[in-house]
Amino acid sequence: MVRRLLLLIVLALGAALVIGAPGTASAAGGVSRGDAIKQLDTTRQSVDETLALLKSGNAQEALTKAKDGYLSHFELVETPLRVADNDLTITTEFQFATIRTAIGDGKPVDVIRDEIITLRNLLDKAERALTDAGVGAPALVAGQSFLILFREGFEIVLLLSVLLGYLEAARSPQFIKPVLMGVGLAAVATVLTVLLMPTIFGLLPIGREVLEAVTALVAVAVLFYVSFWLIARLEHKRWMEFVRARLWSAISVGSTASLMAVGFTAVYREGFETALFYQSLMSFGEGLGWYILLGVALACVALAGVAYVVFKLGRKLPVRTFMNTAVVMVMITSIAFLGNAIYTLQSADVITFRRTSGPRLPIFLAEATGVWPTRPSLLAQGALALIYVFGAVFQFVIKPRLANRPSRRLATASS
Repeated sequence: MVRRLLLLIVLALGAALVIGAPGTASAAGGVSRGDAIKQLDTTRQSVDETLALLKSGNAQEALTKAKDGYLSHFELVETPLRVADNDLTITTEFQFATIRTAIGDGKPVDVIRDEIITLRNLLDKAERALTDAGVGAPALVAGQSFLILFREGFEIVLLLSVLLGYLEAARSPQFIKPVLMGVGLAAVATVLTVLLMPTIFGLLPIGREVLEAVTALVAVAVLFYVSFWLIARLEHKRWMEFVRARLWSAISVGSTASLMAVGFTAVYREGFETALFYQSLMSFGEGLGWYILLGVALACVALAGVAYVVFKLGRKLPVRTFMNTAVVMVMITSIAFLGNAIYTLQSADVITFRRTSGPRLPIFLAEATGVWPTRPSLLAQGALALIYVFGAVFQFVIKPRLANRPSRRLATASS
């Protein structure tokens, strides 16, 4: 089952690479958008070299490199970029001038570094303006959005079915309403968390790029944890037992507030994870916001169907099948988040850019997959993928064989 899923995912990614290729239609002045994107890559390398020269104390060489990066490369980008977004073109031109002036005036490296970080963001925006989103990147982002909400929602449906089933079995239907009120409050709190999280993060005295990267790394850690308990399902059972024990205590006390708290905490745990994941997805899905919303809408429809099957029809769901599917998708999502987090840390100059000379994906597809042409991001993604592979081999191959050894010994001894 897992092998088939991996094969399907590899085929889907391959199709996305083909479908998501950038357009190469000619722009005004004879410079195609494809050529302009190549010039943007060269411009980025020039920016990296400018910063490196500044750090090494070679201000004059840095100024020469900054002028060359603009005159020899970005000016070729300006013609098609003016057609796509004239305001962005003017803003980027001004940012280049700001950096050259700062270097010429001998301003501190940290000040110029901040201006270069801003320029890197503008160059990414310029590439988005020159690149068609295609089909592959929107499909991947919509799929990630669907997976996040549906997986968390699926857990909530399972949890509520256990809680409500316990109350019905205990012949305590009067306690169902307070629990559902707590669930409703948790849903409202989750929506508010999603909406307020960007605002709260914006008030923190940390650079936006660093904050986005840290948020993504936390999301990766949670997804990593989720991946392995989805395989073992041990934590899932413990969480169910814990919530059931809390419910029993609330029933014994007979407190409405306690029952509401049980419903709230049971759901908001999943809700906070959802808010965290969507914060990361929205940070790295710039220009694809509508497809994120599409994934949310599809997940809501699917969850409504799941809830109807469970609560109205009283049927059991194929939990094992879903867990096996979800674990692969969660792993791939965490790998994409990690690649984007490392790339963002490089953009913020927390980690030095070490770009590769190999081919690169169109920017929307790179954001959807986290695959960027830099050594740190690719190495981090490769390491995480290897950990997942080794974990899967241990769980599905080594562990079952170890578990069968005692039974084999007993069978041998009895014969």
